Amino acid sequence: MTDLTLPRSAARVGLSAAAAGLLAFGLAAPAAAEPEPYEGSVRGQYVDNAESGEPVWMNGERTRVSLFNLELENGTTLTTYCIDLETSIVGRAWYREDAWANYPGKGDFAEPAKVHWVLQNGYPAASAAELAEAADAPGRASDSHALSATQAAIWHFSNGAELTRADPATTAIYEYLIGNAEELDQTAEPDATLSITPSEATGQAGETVGEFLIETSFEGDIPVELGTDVPEGVDLVDLETGEEVTAVGNGDTVGFSVPEDAEDGSASFSLSASATVQTGRLFKGEEVETQTLITAEEGEVEVTASASVDWTAAPEPSPSPSPSPSPSPTPTPEPTPTPEPSPTPTPTPEPTPDDNNTPSLPVTGGALAGLVAAGVAALGAGAGAIYLSRKRKADNTDSLEG
Repeated sequence: MTDLTLPRSAARVGLSAAAAGLLAFGLAAPAAAEPEPYEGSVRGQYVDNAESGEPVWMNGERTRVSLFNLELENGTTLTTYCIDLETSIVGRAWYREDAWANYPGKGDFAEPAKVHWVLQNGYPAASAAELAEAADAPGRASDSHALSATQAAIWHFSNGAELTRADPATTAIYEYLIGNAEELDQTAEPDATLSITPSEATGQAGETVGEFLIETSFEGDIPVELGTDVPEGVDLVDLETGEEVTAVGNGDTVGFSVPEDAEDGSASFSLSASATVQTGRLFKGEEVETQTLITAEEGEVEVTASASVDWTAAPEPSPSPSPSPSPSPTPTPEPTPTPEPSPTPTPTPEPTPDDNNTPSLPVTGGALAGLVAAGVAALGAGAGAIYLSRKRKADNTDSLEG
């Protein structure tokens, strides 16, 4: 019997084991409630197993290996590998496409670029015969050997697991794949099928509202479909050039240019394309814990994405206050004249030495004052002497006449 689930050990029981038993006997497991369509990425449902491989032992535990069929909403079926060794798959679970960074599994998905390389160079991208030759595998390698080797190599990089026991041909291909993947510096994540990030934004009239990044695997421009809610005068513009756009491509960023006089309002746009779901795209479960899957091949799908904005009217400007009467001008005071600087006194020249070359002392202010005082005293003494002399003569004359 082929077990369509992936039990991890004998200790795992309960709902997952019950679902596995129902599927093994060809009975339908209880279907997960179908969620509302997820707009902006591809959706698909796990329907059954595509192929089964040889059993392998990962970290010492025996594990069955299968490729899973993921049926997209447009009917396209993709084959996928598991990238969550620790979680069982849920029958009829719904999945949606997402980025590597949003991996929800129990492992750490530490080296997604190397997983991508394994997908591009392992089975079924390369045939069992091509892989056996490249790996110099012993014996005759079958598709089941190549499948198991590829899945084991994926678990090695997604969950850090080691292949501890397998068929020699499986082991040889496994070692070839992980050995060559180890040489990688990095491998770019494949483009999203179609997404607009974020899906909504808010702002104010007079601004460009929203900064929406377009990501798609579609080669070329996708026509923009504006919603019927877009008011007159509001345009979807390229954020780099500021010009109105009618079509967008991978990597473009756009937003709604809203006039300053616009009232409160909203606007939306949508994109529709027939794009490629590329090898290496991650699919995670919707509303249920189930294995995380990664695509092993490409597939075409019709996909739609949309985004919307809301804005509020610009605030009314505050009224300007009435101008106050200008005060009378204050007379400017006359500048105070700067006083003329006092003339610097000319220094008194020192006396010239006489002919006998006898040095003379300079006359200072104190010596000069003393000379003047002495002169005045001499003058007073002379005057007194004259006065006394005259008085004596007068007295003598009076004596003779009397």
